[in-house]
Amino acid sequence: MTLLPKAMLLVAALGLAACNNPDRFGAGGAGTGGAGGAGTNGGFIDTNGLGDPNNPASIAYFNQRVGDRVLFAVDQHTLSPEGRSILSGQAQWLNTNSSYAVIIEGHADEQGTREYNLSLGARRAAAVQDYLISQGVSASRMRTISYGKERPIEVCSTEDCYMKNRRAVTVLSVGSGA
Repeated sequence: MTLLPKAMLLVAALGLAACNNPDRFGAGGAGTGGAGGAGTNGGFIDTNGLGDPNNPASIAYFNQRVGDRVLFAVDQHTLSPEGRSILSGQAQWLNTNSSYAVIIEGHADEQGTREYNLSLGARRAAAVQDYLISQGVSASRMRTISYGKERPIEVCSTEDCYMKNRRAVTVLSVGSGA
C-alpha cells in the first residue's frame, strides 16, 4: 500500500473520530423518539446515548434539568450569581451521582486572538472546576480543557450570538468517576 491511500485512510478515521457527539449542545434534544413510541422505559427511545431525561441519574436529565453550562460576560471568567446557582445544582447532582467523571470545557466568542481566547476559556473552565470543588465534588473526577473560539454554538457577528459562545460546559462520562 502506498503512502497516499494510507494518508487518506488516516484522515478519514480522524474525521470520523472528531464527530463523536454532534448533538451534545442540544440541537437534536434528548430522545428524539419521544414518549409514546415503541420500546421500553415508558415509550422512551434513547437515540443519543444520554439516557431518559426523566431519570434523575441520567446524563440527559443533568443536561436538560440541572443545566450543563454557565455563561460569562465579555472578557470575564468570574461566575455570575446565575452561574453559581447552576453550578450549585450541578455539584448537588454530581455528589449524588458519583459514578460520573467530568470534563469542563471552556469556550469564548470569536472576538480576539486564538491565543487570548484559549487562555480565557481555560480560566473559565478553572473557575467552574474551583466552584464545584468548593461544593464538595472531588477534584480527581474532573479535568478541564479550553477550546477558545474553536467550537462556537453560533457562528455570527452579533452580541446575541457572542453571548451564547462565552460559556463553560460540564460534560459527563460514565464509569470513570471516583
